[in-house]
Order: sequence, then structure tokens, then C-alpha cells
Amino acid sequence: MSQANVTLFTVDAVLILDNDSHRILTKYYQPPHPYPNNLFANQYPTIKEQRAFEKGLFDKTHKQGTDIILFDNHVIVYKEVVDVIIYVVGGINENETMLYQVVLALRDSLEILLKHSLDKRTIIDNYDLVSLAVDETVDDGIILETDPTIISARVSRPPAYDTSVKNLDLSEQGLMNAYQLAKERLAERLKQAL
Repeated sequence: MSQANVTLFTVDAVLILDNDSHRILTKYYQPPHPYPNNLFANQYPTIKEQRAFEKGLFDKTHKQGTDIILFDNHVIVYKEVVDVIIYVVGGINENETMLYQVVLALRDSLEILLKHSLDKRTIIDNYDLVSLAVDETVDDGIILETDPTIISARVSRPPAYDTSVKNLDLSEQGLMNAYQLAKERLAERLKQAL
């Protein structure tokens, strides 16, 4: 393989479709720079072409026993979960094992984030988390992370309470009050344990 064909651009698209081939989340990627012979050009620039590709892909993969197929000059890796199918689409020369790791990482991180309730309704209700998980896994077609715990940690929601520093009293009296409160709570917990 020549140096001109080596790139970090490894994912052409990430798709999440329901059991009727309707889109839940789709992200098509194209390289930021032109390549010789348009090797990595976006083959599906319009929504109509994307939907035709998704419909053909769904027809070929729905209720199949495999996880990896070749379709329309792409390597497709997918996982069916409850009533959704997660697809990772790569070029014909891409590493199937790496693409498979991406689909597994995405599925597992979504299960962590959605508390093992990975279905169409939950994905739609938590679309922001799902979209962020996809972005933390693949950014502009480049695989960033394949560890589901790291992905879910980066995506998880911030605490509901205000943690800004401007509300903290850092004076000597404020620190003494915080120390006294911590001391009282520790004493209460010790009493409850006995």
C-alpha cells in the first residue's frame, strides 16, 4: 500500500436505524482534503441518495445472522439491539476488526449511558447523549475511542447542583463552617452505624 492511500479517515458513516429502516441518527463523514482519484469522496451527498443507501442496507441486513457484510463497495459492521440497528460503514479497504470494535464500543457506551435500556424510545428521549457518544467515538470519520467506559464518562451529564466557585465562601469563617458541618455529619453516620 502506498503512502498516498494511508489516512486516518476510517469511517464513512455511523447510522442508527429502527426496525422499519427509519433514521434515528445518521452521520455521514467526508474527508476535509481532496485525495487522488477521489478515493474517499462522499458517495451520498444528498438525503435522497443517503436514504436509498440506508433502505438497501436495511433490506440486506435486517434479521440476518452476520455482523459484517460488504455492501455497495463498503464494509458494513452492525449490531441489532432490541428495536434498533447500529451500523458503522467503512471503505472497502478498511480494517473490519477496527470497525467492529467501534460498533461494540458505541453499543456498550449507549447501554451504560441509557442504563441498559437501548431501544428506539429511549434513544429518541436521550438524543443528546446518543449524539455526543457518537461524536466521542468517531470525529469527522476518525476513530477517537473504543473503550465504552471512557466514552460514557466523557458524555455523562454534569451534576444537577451548582458547583461554581463563586458560591463558595473561602474565608476562614466559611472554612470553619464547612469543617464543623463535615464533623457533625460524620458523627451522625457513626451513631447510625452503631
